[in-house]
Amino acid sequence: MASVELLRTLGNKYSAEILDATDEPKSAQDLSDELDIPIATCYRRIDELTEHDLLELHDNVLSDDRRRIKVYRRNVDSIQVGFDDSLMVDVQERSEVTNKLDEAWRTLSES
Repeated sequence: MASVELLRTLGNKYSAEILDATDEPKSAQDLSDELDIPIATCYRRIDELTEHDLLELHDNVLSDDRRRIKVYRRNVDSIQVGFDDSLMVDVQERSEVTNKLDEAWRTLSES
């Protein structure tokens, strides 16, 4: 059943575009602007993708006007769907090396 729910989430309009755009961390507003997605829809898709561990809250950054902004990054490198004997959804998570490089870069950029 989890595969069916995951496939439904991936099939929702804008889900694939959001995952494609979040190789680098982005806020909901940035995604909305870049992909021309209504902001409310963008937040709904972010919630769904986060619920299925495809997207993660990467950080809370401080904006120029001193507000906290959540930025999201995809948590997967690839997703494969198969229908051989039954529905199969294989999710390849981001590699540990990629996550560590991202963390090191973020730490350096904050200095």
